[in-house]
Amino acid sequence: MVSTASNLLTVSSAHALAAVYTTLYVGSIYVSKAARLSFSKAKVYLDFGHVRPKEKHERWRDDPDVIRARLVAVSIATIMCCVIAAGPVREIAGNELDRFTLFRSTLSHLGITFSGLLPFFVTPVLYLGPLYSRFLVGTLPFQRNWTYQEDFVPVFYSVTGIRNYVVAPITEEVVFRACVLSGYYLANASKARMILLSPLAFGAAHIHHGWETYNRYGRSPAALKRAAIGTAFQFAYTTIFGFYCSYLFLRTGSVFPPIAAHVFCNVMGVPQPGYDIGQRPDRKLAIVLAYLSGIFLFVYVLQRWTYTRDSLFWS
Repeated sequence: MVSTASNLLTVSSAHALAAVYTTLYVGSIYVSKAARLSFSKAKVYLDFGHVRPKEKHERWRDDPDVIRARLVAVSIATIMCCVIAAGPVREIAGNELDRFTLFRSTLSHLGITFSGLLPFFVTPVLYLGPLYSRFLVGTLPFQRNWTYQEDFVPVFYSVTGIRNYVVAPITEEVVFRACVLSGYYLANASKARMILLSPLAFGAAHIHHGWETYNRYGRSPAALKRAAIGTAFQFAYTTIFGFYCSYLFLRTGSVFPPIAAHVFCNVMGVPQPGYDIGQRPDRKLAIVLAYLSGIFLFVYVLQRWTYTRDSLFWS
């Protein structure tokens, strides 16, 4: 195992590396013209919350060709981040390790290890309420209101689905969990600092969506308000989610549970107890109890199910 006693990295250096990773990842989608967005500069005054029609010459985030270009861009950026993250591991090891052992050590520092099965079930426990609500209306896989052709193929085989449920979760967790946290670990940062500080880079990486929101909603004062509120919410939500995924990564020593949690949360979306109760008002009490049970069970199993004896990051 690589020793961190050499003080090659300071916490300030780890902050700088996190900024580099964030800049590389977000900046990659603006390097290529094919990946950049373009909007009309005309102001359109709409009621709050209404999206204006898309003009022919514009390029929006969900355009298939834009998505494809951005998938390539962030994939390349992720590889670059991994190469950069591997550098400090090699420097600390020096000539002490042979190439194969050094390669394995680098993979361990990036969380390319298997942690067991229990950590993968922690996130679904938290979603017990939404899962029960979907069960009530028959939209869980293989239930009466779910079909493979209508509910699976259009979601997971579309370019949007590949972005939302495959490439984005994998690349974001590799960069903002594996690469960022490996830097803080090599800088001997405390667990609390790693969990609480590293997600700020993840949250900051989503701020640029505010510009898109401002343009899509008409470039008016109402659009600016919508963009500001949406960006603040997304920053808060992604940062809080980052706390959780950072804990998962450090606790298990593996990037795969955070990736699975990211995919699952993207599929399920933000829990909406009010909407779920509105779907089945006759089961209001049961839905509320399912939501509360999910929260209490999540707290109970979080530490127990994420324990991994050989985690590099959690002694």
